[in-house]
Amino acid sequence: MTRAGVGAGTGARITVAAADAPAAPVRLPRRRGIELSLIVLAVLLSVYGYCAVGLARNGTVPPGAAGYGAGLGVLALLAHAAVRLRAPYADPLLLPIGVLLNGIGLVLIYRLDLETPGDRGAPTQLVWSTLGVTLFILVVAALRDHRVLQRYAYVCVVAALALLTLPILFPAVNGARIWIRIAGFSIQPGEFAKVLLAVFFAAYLAANRTALAYAGRRFWCVQLPTGRVLGPIVAIWLLSVGVLVLERDLGTSLLFFGLFVVMLYVATGRTGWIAVGLLLASLGAVAVGRLEPHVHGRIEDWLHPFASIEAGLGPNQLAQSLFSFAAGGAFGTGLGLGHSHLIGFAVKSDFILATAGEELGLAGLSALFLLYGLLVERGFRAGLALRDPFGRLLAVGLASIVALQVFVIAGGVTGLIPLTGMAMPFLAQGGSSVVTNWAIVALLIRLSDSARRQQQHGDGKGGGMSTPAGGTGLPASGAAR
Repeated sequence: MTRAGVGAGTGARITVAAADAPAAPVRLPRRRGIELSLIVLAVLLSVYGYCAVGLARNGTVPPGAAGYGAGLGVLALLAHAAVRLRAPYADPLLLPIGVLLNGIGLVLIYRLDLETPGDRGAPTQLVWSTLGVTLFILVVAALRDHRVLQRYAYVCVVAALALLTLPILFPAVNGARIWIRIAGFSIQPGEFAKVLLAVFFAAYLAANRTALAYAGRRFWCVQLPTGRVLGPIVAIWLLSVGVLVLERDLGTSLLFFGLFVVMLYVATGRTGWIAVGLLLASLGAVAVGRLEPHVHGRIEDWLHPFASIEAGLGPNQLAQSLFSFAAGGAFGTGLGLGHSHLIGFAVKSDFILATAGEELGLAGLSALFLLYGLLVERGFRAGLALRDPFGRLLAVGLASIVALQVFVIAGGVTGLIPLTGMAMPFLAQGGSSVVTNWAIVALLIRLSDSARRQQQHGDGKGGGMSTPAGGTGLPASGAAR
């Protein structure tokens, strides 16, 4: 063989070898430094708000400002350390948004505590926030692969139904049976049930998404699946909503219905489900509004918010809330200088947004809504980036829980829709709510970490993660098999 032939052969072998070599993985930045910087900013803004309340009311910095800042800062840094060690590719905005919203909520509750010295909620809320961050750390540290949750779909739905049923055994509070009260300790089980139901819906719809979209008969604008496929999930949804109606927890009922419709639409891609959902929601609202006196009263207050004033009885809660928003104007009265405490007993829970609207104004209220919108958007972004159907549906479901809850609460206190009695995520006083919201943020962080690992490694294994044995534990039906 000639030298040229050898050279040509060698060149060919080199070319073939280069073609067979695997592509180098894409190195994505982890962005944990950005997350830490935003967390520090969130803590400083919260401490500034705490000091602003004290300066406005007493002319001095509150004596507990240093302790408040240190406590919130330590919790935030521990959560950041967990993310840095166990989910290094997670979205860097999710945790800072949670810290800032939780910090603002503590500031607003402390501000309202000054009007009710005998009922101080900020210390208790800080304890619940600590428990929430602890649960956040446990979820981030222990859950290495979100697909493990598919194995426990039926366990989740049984636990959710049990949690929803327990409050029936306890006395009603403010017209609704949504609390479990034992020896001065209270908990709202429905807050935890919504996350468990989101896991079940995601697992079942992921296993049967093809049959749901293409099997069965077409009616009007919807491709109806067979009863064998749609029946189980509809039965679970009807059972959960029926229990909530018996407990007069209409806010959570609306949340579960919206979650069910949104996830069904995402799983099938059929826009007709949105139309069916709106139709059923309208029919249900009319029926419950006419048959349930408690709900009928809230609808009347919504339609005629100033009727009590015209009758000489003074403003009701909704009217006083509207007055608070109006008094805030564009830039607010300033922290500590409003009068939203006149709303009454629910000012720290259902109506805490009225305090933000009055004292922070339209500008501050818009900033809060942007924070919630950004939190939801990052959840949807993680869902779009994931390659497994369960992860996509779970991310969309968790983000939708936050979006629906904010819409229902904000719409109620501003007079857009009737009041439903729910807690604003992170802001309102309520231990069950803040703990659950931290769990949602932890799951979204795990999902976003998995999404970016998949993007970096260029495969569906998420950086060495394998699909759990046994899949979802749910049978695929019809065309989904």
